[in-house]
Amino acid sequence: MNDCLFCKIVRNEVESRKIYEDDKVIAIMDAYPDVDGHTLIIPKKHYTDFKELDDDILIHIKKVAVKLNERLMNKLNSTGFAFIVNYGDRQVIKHFHLHLLPDYKKNKASKNLDELYELLKEE
Repeated sequence: MNDCLFCKIVRNEVESRKIYEDDKVIAIMDAYPDVDGHTLIIPKKHYTDFKELDDDILIHIKKVAVKLNERLMNKLNSTGFAFIVNYGDRQVIKHFHLHLLPDYKKNKASKNLDELYELLKEE
């Protein structure tokens, strides 16, 4: 998909704040976050929506979400989490992606995107 924003990010044609990458997925900080640490897990292969995912990629995304959940909770003092997948009209970019949204009932992080990126990027 030449015009897909997430495909362009995967191909490094568009800058992003990448905090995780392997051979199947990347995880980036959302450019317009709903909360501090709002992260997207994006398969490198273009899947329009969740109905196109095969079991292998879905299981892999789940494993990455568990790993990133731990990193986000520990580094941002998050007290909970939401995992969201939008579909249909709610899905702005038509490339499957999983939203990881930390919750802050206590000790809200309140940092800017660059500060959060420095905390969360892979070492």
